Amino acid sequence: MRQQPMFQTCQPLILASSSPRRIQLLSQFGLVFEAVPATINETPLPGEMPKKFVRRMAESKAYDVAQHHPHKWTVGADTLITLDGRVILGKPENQDDALSILQQLSGNTHQVMTGLCLCRLDKKIIETQVESTQVTFIDASDELLQAYIATGEPMDKAGAYGIQGLGSILVREIKGSCSNVIGLPLSSLISLLMKYKIIAPAA
Repeated sequence: MRQQPMFQTCQPLILASSSPRRIQLLSQFGLVFEAVPATINETPLPGEMPKKFVRRMAESKAYDVAQHHPHKWTVGADTLITLDGRVILGKPENQDDALSILQQLSGNTHQVMTGLCLCRLDKKIIETQVESTQVTFIDASDELLQAYIATGEPMDKAGAYGIQGLGSILVREIKGSCSNVIGLPLSSLISLLMKYKIIAPAA
């Protein structure tokens, strides 16, 4: 039996991303949107705090795409991982780097922050928020971490793990939005889209 869509899209919508995970998260609700990746410099400024960085990145991604589509709603998002106030950015460079990152996360609690920006330039509307989720890892052995790395899953993911995949075996506890850890805080985003009547419950 085919599942009925939960929402219908009422206004033109763009996701400023080419991330398969973000596209899949948004598509599951039956929404119609374009996926247009932003082209921006994603280097943190000197001394820039994680929360300010993900907010700036989300706004920059949304604006970069929106300036070419001022009459459409554009969503920008950026996700990073922080541990003890330090930022772990990007995907691991190689298997050794993945092991180093996962060893740091093992047995500890880290924060996953996502900046979320919704804008429409012709209406001069821009709304940005940052959502944070706490993730606690089990105290994993190097043998387990290496077995996980050998699957290849960590290599294209910030923080070197995917909570929606095999990486879930490393997670002991999560406080907050699970979809935020994947890269898109869905509850917050759906609320924003409904607030501006961009989407509505499917008829």
